Amino acid sequence: MQLAMPAGGDAAAADFYGECLGMERVPKPEELAVRGGCWFRGDALEIHLGVEEGFSPSERAHPALLVSGLAGLRERLDGEGFETIEETQLEGFHRCYVRDPFGNRLELIEPVS
Repeated sequence: MQLAMPAGGDAAAADFYGECLGMERVPKPEELAVRGGCWFRGDALEIHLGVEEGFSPSERAHPALLVSGLAGLRERLDGEGFETIEETQLEGFHRCYVRDPFGNRLELIEPVS
C-alpha cells in the first residue's frame, strides 16, 4: 500500500513505522530512491511512503492494519507521543486509530480471541 509524506520525513517515518510498529525498513530500488520516501515491510504487508509535493494528509481515508498484541502496541504508541483513539468496536475485533508523524490516519485492528 502507498501512503504519502512530505519531503525530509524519512527519519520520522523510520521512528514510527520501524520502531513503534516494528516493521522492517527495506531499501527502495535505486531507480526509485532518487524520488525520496521510504519503504517498510511487515508480516504480509508493505507500506511505501512516497514524497508528495504539497502534501496534505487525508482526513478520513485510511488503511486498516491487522495486528496482534493491540493493547501493548497502543501503550507503546501512546508512550512515544502517538495518541491512539478508541473507536466503535466491530463484532469480533478490537480496533483503534492512530495518526503517523505526517497525519496519515491508520486503523489498527485485532481479532478477538
